[in-house]
Amino acid sequence: MSGDILKTLNANLWDADPELWELIKKEKGRQVNGLEMIASENFTTLPVLQCLSSCLHNKYSEGLPGQRLFSVVLRGNEYIDQVEILAQKRSLEAFNLDPEKWGVNVQPYSGSPANLAVYTGVVEPHGRIMGLDLPDGGHLTHGFFTPTKKISATSIFFESMPYKVNPETGLIDYDKLLYSARVFRPKIIIAGVSCYSRALDYKRFREICDEVGAYLFSDMAHISGLVAAGVTPSPFEYSDIVSTTTHKSLRGPRAGVIFFRKGVRSVNAKGEKTLYDLESRINQAVFPGLQGGPHNNTIAAIATAMKATKTPEFVSYAKQIVANAARLSDGLLSKGYKVVTGGTEVHMLLLDLRSVGLTGAKGEYILEEIQIACNKNTVPGDKSALNPSGIRLGTPALTTRGLVEKDIDQVVEFIDRGLKLAKEISAKSGPKLTEFKKAVHENEEFAKKVAALRDEVVKFSNAFPLPGYPEY
Repeated sequence: MSGDILKTLNANLWDADPELWELIKKEKGRQVNGLEMIASENFTTLPVLQCLSSCLHNKYSEGLPGQRLFSVVLRGNEYIDQVEILAQKRSLEAFNLDPEKWGVNVQPYSGSPANLAVYTGVVEPHGRIMGLDLPDGGHLTHGFFTPTKKISATSIFFESMPYKVNPETGLIDYDKLLYSARVFRPKIIIAGVSCYSRALDYKRFREICDEVGAYLFSDMAHISGLVAAGVTPSPFEYSDIVSTTTHKSLRGPRAGVIFFRKGVRSVNAKGEKTLYDLESRINQAVFPGLQGGPHNNTIAAIATAMKATKTPEFVSYAKQIVANAARLSDGLLSKGYKVVTGGTEVHMLLLDLRSVGLTGAKGEYILEEIQIACNKNTVPGDKSALNPSGIRLGTPALTTRGLVEKDIDQVVEFIDRGLKLAKEISAKSGPKLTEFKKAVHENEEFAKKVAALRDEVVKFSNAFPLPGYPEY
């Protein structure tokens, strides 16, 4: 190999592609200079980043350890197998699971493919599922559709019926869930959320599933780090299947994991046992059903993230996430804002901006302009997911950076000042979002106010470090 070719193959990114390198540095600057409050995001650790950029990326390994599709011909998977087995072992250990009673698949590329694999393996096409409605705090992959269109692949390939929250309290209406399940008779009921600030009643879910003969599938993507640390109720005692992403409160790579029951499912009056057959059905749905070769670098990152959950530092971190979220909720309530369900027991909350005369889109936009990242979100009673009335706020990423309760008090002040500024701008710009955005940038008075508040947020944010590489 010539020296020039070797030099090209080993060039650093900043030399090989300076245009892209500048964009990456700008993104790093955005993260350092702002407050990340999107509840599904976090800042992962340096060990995770090192796994993701390792030589494990180079190896193809379709199939499970010891059963690789190419291993007979190509070989070379002996260390890859050990990495995946380690990730499986640590995933079970992270949640204190008995390997005789639980199995795990660590190959899903992310949470949505993981959920689709569960439905594909267990429900089969046009089978029936029930999940929390998206406008009420559920997730797209739990079966969302509108009166005129099936939105998610879950609703396209399977027959879904949503359950709802009480529009007054914002809490899941388990009685109506039971009533609907008796009529609909789903194969799976999903206990999982993307924007719901209270702990789920897994025991009640189990009772409902038992009455209608359904599997209980818990999607703990948002709370898995809290579950591992023991600071929120665990779904494992009552569930048949549990899925999670690994990048939210778990603080690992962007990936998905599926846990499934093994052994005896039920015993009838004659003493005859029915065994779970979830292992083969879910594993085959992941590969070859829906995916090809697993991302071995990501599986290694899962392994090191799962190991981290067993440390005292991670438990303290998870406790602080919940404490910070509670402080955030209390602070916003004290300012006169409406928090859906009246508070939070987990890592996030949903702010109903109808109480202050703003839309979710305007709230999201003004906070982004002052370097606070959140997302607009539906609140109970909203008619359209495209025009929601709330914003979702989470504390995992802020907690990773070291913020504690006294710092959250300052974050509350920034949010309050930002939303009050949004109301002031909206009063002059009118109801349309396009006119609101125009006023933010083109009205000299408003532009100065936004810039001044942004500078305060940036200065505050810079006092808290990010894990990872200094520049990227």
